[in-house]
Amino acid sequence: MLLDEIFKVALQAIRANKLRSLLTALGIIIGVGAVITMLALGSGAQKAVQDRIAAMGPDLLSIYPGQNFRGGIAIMGNINLTMADDTALANSARYLKAVIPELTRNLQVKRLNQNINVNVVGTIPEYVPVKNYTFTAGRMFTNGENESRQRYAVLGSSIPDMFAANPAGLVGTTIQIRGIEFQVIGVLSSKGSGGGFGNPDEQILVPLQTARYRVIGTDRLRTITAQIQNMQSMNLALIEIERVLRRQHHIRPGNDNDFQIRNPTDILATFEQTTQTFKLLLAGIAAVSLVVGGIGIMNIMLVSVTERTREIGLRQAVGARARDVLRQFLVEAATLTTVGAVVGLVVGGGLTMLIRSATPIEASTPPIAIVAALACSSLAGIVFGMLPAFRASRLDPVEALRYE
Repeated sequence: MLLDEIFKVALQAIRANKLRSLLTALGIIIGVGAVITMLALGSGAQKAVQDRIAAMGPDLLSIYPGQNFRGGIAIMGNINLTMADDTALANSARYLKAVIPELTRNLQVKRLNQNINVNVVGTIPEYVPVKNYTFTAGRMFTNGENESRQRYAVLGSSIPDMFAANPAGLVGTTIQIRGIEFQVIGVLSSKGSGGGFGNPDEQILVPLQTARYRVIGTDRLRTITAQIQNMQSMNLALIEIERVLRRQHHIRPGNDNDFQIRNPTDILATFEQTTQTFKLLLAGIAAVSLVVGGIGIMNIMLVSVTERTREIGLRQAVGARARDVLRQFLVEAATLTTVGAVVGLVVGGGLTMLIRSATPIEASTPPIAIVAALACSSLAGIVFGMLPAFRASRLDPVEALRYE
């Protein structure tokens, strides 16, 4: 039998039992659709993290207060970063291009009769260029305004929406932070929510000295952001920051650090490892789905061999060889699984488009996933169709023609 004739016979057999063929391929359809959707979600989430880190700046290191451990036991008491730590880093660290102190508190902010509760960040003017911000309206306060403790505020891009106001229209107006009036002099452009990194659009920047002496009343910093000279000096910068802060905090050799240094590239690497684990899990789910779907196909193909015994005998009587019968049933099984995989891809693609339109996740299906789904489904059809095809090819023509 010619190959095109085998395909025609296989498609005719599938069309002859449409409902049974659909139910048989349902396991393949569900498995492929689920895996395609999950891979699209994983790719979208990974891209979101990469974009967020790129927006933050891959050359930025974040330093946070930690917990002091001695002999493996946590010591009670607050561990803090202070302005003295910031000054020491700025003066002593050779591999840092900029050091940005961030005095952060969650405070009540009022405008007219509206109240919101957001992060107020006391910082210096270099905060904006170091963190790659741009302005929708207005400007940043200057070093002179910081030193003279001016009551100026720069709003994150989401703050005008919270006040139901036009960003440009807010510039020049006043807001109250902890009951103290501040003049709005700028509105930042959007950076986008970073999930575990917080939302940088929902914050208000004020001069560091104003926050230190007029609003918060302390020099204990929530974060210090350090910008390294270049990516090649990342490890040297990490060593240098650790050396300076250990000396500042009088930590003896052998004792653990009472601060944490977070590297965005390490976070990305951790997330990529998690994504790889997630992909392996999906591969396991896909394998189980293919096995379940393959067993269903094998079962139905065995029933089909029994139902078509006389047809097989007739084909053999007019000259079909055993290998022709074997090939016919293998192609039929492979066609059934491939059609199921195509339907599953369509279902997965539709769910991916729905996710893209309904959520901020830019879900996308990797092309390799489509190729792998089709190849694995066809292979499953051949593997699980082998037993029914072999049984059909071994039928005796005379007995097959006499079968009732």
